[in-house]
Amino acid sequence: MSTRFTGALLTLERTKREMPVRVLIAIVVVVLFVCLLFAADRTVKVVKRTRRRREANRRLTAATVQAEAADRQRKAAAQASGALTSVMPTIQDVDTRHVD
Repeated sequence: MSTRFTGALLTLERTKREMPVRVLIAIVVVVLFVCLLFAADRTVKVVKRTRRRREANRRLTAATVQAEAADRQRKAAAQASGALTSVMPTIQDVDTRHVD
């Protein structure tokens, strides 16, 4: 006893079995895509942070060099001033003259 609907029923059953596999594949693809977006976002943030740190380090190095140069200049001026006062006494070192 054969019916014409047997092929249609088998196709329907196969489709019912294949649908969960397709849905599962679609879910896996979406999850992988979200993971890829997350990884790309983290990578972009790390690159930006590295660039900011490198720029801050460059500015800090420049400021340090400038501060060290200013400190050397102040020390040289203080040393020159000290050398000058060793040759010529300051006002406080000389006794006050009294005119009679």
